[in-house]
Amino acid sequence: MSYKVGIIGYGVMGKTRHLAIDEIKRGKVVAISEPNIGSDFEGIPNLSHDEIINHSDLDVIIVCTPNFLNKDLTIKSLNAGKHVFCEKPPAFTGADIEDIINAEKSSGKTLMYGFNHRHHDSVMHMKRLIDSNEYGKVLWLRGRYGKSVTKDYFDQWRAKKELAGGGILMDQGIHMLDLFLYLSGDFDVVKAEVSNLYWNMDVEDNAFVILKESATGKVASLHSTMSQWRHLFSLEIFLEKGYMVLNGLITSTMSYGEETLSIAKNRSTAPAATWKDEVVTKYVNNNSWRYEMDHFFDAIDNKQPVTIGSSDDALKLMRIIDKVYEQKDF
Repeated sequence: MSYKVGIIGYGVMGKTRHLAIDEIKRGKVVAISEPNIGSDFEGIPNLSHDEIINHSDLDVIIVCTPNFLNKDLTIKSLNAGKHVFCEKPPAFTGADIEDIINAEKSSGKTLMYGFNHRHHDSVMHMKRLIDSNEYGKVLWLRGRYGKSVTKDYFDQWRAKKELAGGGILMDQGIHMLDLFLYLSGDFDVVKAEVSNLYWNMDVEDNAFVILKESATGKVASLHSTMSQWRHLFSLEIFLEKGYMVLNGLITSTMSYGEETLSIAKNRSTAPAATWKDEVVTKYVNNNSWRYEMDHFFDAIDNKQPVTIGSSDDALKLMRIIDKVYEQKDF
């Protein structure tokens, strides 16, 4: 079935989602809602938010707006009988997600969140190996996700707490936290230092987070920063029988470097372990946008729950972020 789709927010992400929908040929974008362009865009009508949500011909709404609009637009779209795909962050708090879940259940419609990193081929391979138990249980994880911003960041909505909900943790770190949950399961202990070390905005420019699962002792460490001065993505997972290290991430600008996954079994041969037996895979294509849209439309077609980026996933994630921001000291 081909679905009629409306996109609210037609900036970089709105256009990215549109391209993916066109590529997989499972829907057609018939309306957009973007206040920064004219009455239409390349023949596609540009409507108000309310008009697109209540459009009788639309089956699906894609929400690609500044963070503060995500909750409200998601609930309104569900209440209007639309299937909804919303970019991260899903909302500002765990309580917000509970409100959204109530609307989702009442509507009977499909809701999925855009945690795109889950759909990278490298991450999917890591997930398969972890679930196979070939390497045993996860012992610990370490994630670093950083970038540099310029002074014009102060003029962007992301620098304003009332519009963004938070700083670098809500912008970038949320992806790494989501990968921790996706690849290893939940955590119940959260310790954090959230600070303004350089930019002195009303949102954080650094977040140092330690997570623990009490039942198993599994620990994860996250550093999310906008004072990295060079873009960096690094995810390390160490298990009972080996390890997986993902460095770099395919993006449109390739500013995070090549997406390279290194995997090896345990090595403790004296006097030192060697590096010769690592299996190194470099990923050159970013299929994640298509995979993600396919998963969304599969859930709608088959009337099955979303399994990669569900509202339950969002709730677990935002409850951790709640605990992190409770420890903010500025």
